[in-house]
Amino acid sequence: MTARPAYLTLHRSGELALRAEQAAAHLTSCDLCPRRCRVDRTTHAGTCRIGRWARVASFHPHFGEEAPLTGQHGSGTIFFSGCNLRCQFCQNHDISQAADAPEVDAAQLAAMMLHLQDLGCHNINLVTPSHVAAQILEALDLAAYQGLHLPLVYNSGGYDSLETLRLLDGVIDIYMPDMKYADARAGQSYSHVSDYPAVNRAAVKEMHRQVGDLVLDREGIAVRGLLVRHLVLPSGQAGTEQIVRFLARTTSRGTYLNLMDQYRPSYKAAQIEALNRAITPEEYSRARSAAEAAGLSRFA
Repeated sequence: MTARPAYLTLHRSGELALRAEQAAAHLTSCDLCPRRCRVDRTTHAGTCRIGRWARVASFHPHFGEEAPLTGQHGSGTIFFSGCNLRCQFCQNHDISQAADAPEVDAAQLAAMMLHLQDLGCHNINLVTPSHVAAQILEALDLAAYQGLHLPLVYNSGGYDSLETLRLLDGVIDIYMPDMKYADARAGQSYSHVSDYPAVNRAAVKEMHRQVGDLVLDREGIAVRGLLVRHLVLPSGQAGTEQIVRFLARTTSRGTYLNLMDQYRPSYKAAQIEALNRAITPEEYSRARSAAEAAGLSRFA
């Protein structure tokens, strides 16, 4: 299967430009993410700490992503500053919890996408995009006009609104959300949102409805579909067993899952008793066993 990005059809019909206008209209009383802070982001920063223009901390080919994204030439990552979550163990907290990266307008963001394509990257990987979906759509329409033809990866913390995801229907090729917690109390304690599991599950279901299971080309590179990330936390704090059962029963047993074992007490986690240590090999082994018992078989 060859990669034909979903957004090209919408661009050619003018629908992509219309989606960009619709999304930008939400910025005046922002409800683009589930926090619905209602800040006029055309004049002030929202809860995400970002205003009218996206801020980009860095953009480059990334060789540390999942193999179906990285391939031989890397995933073309664009790291956005700011975030709609406040994860106390965030390994990228200097990017996600700050807003001091340079602002970029639509033309500049489009140029970054095209530069990554010129470098030979397999995809455009939008890291922490939930709070800048409107800005991404604006840039994408410009980039498509100038010849962008790579698949788009929506690499989110999984706290995404259904309304915004529907604006992205037919735009995003590969959804790569986190599923962080199965318990709302953990979401409140560790990411400062009270409804993470409910919002996250609804979002993942919608993502899967749009793109289905992950599809790879002949070289093993992802061209379309859902890839879920789940970070195993100490002492079962993430609720791994409930999450893998949800994926197997509600999305698909063919869901591609990156069951991550690299948790370390970053950022503020060292001061939180339940999170102040790395996971053990036994904890990770139990997590894998739970995923296999649930019927999942595709692991990054």
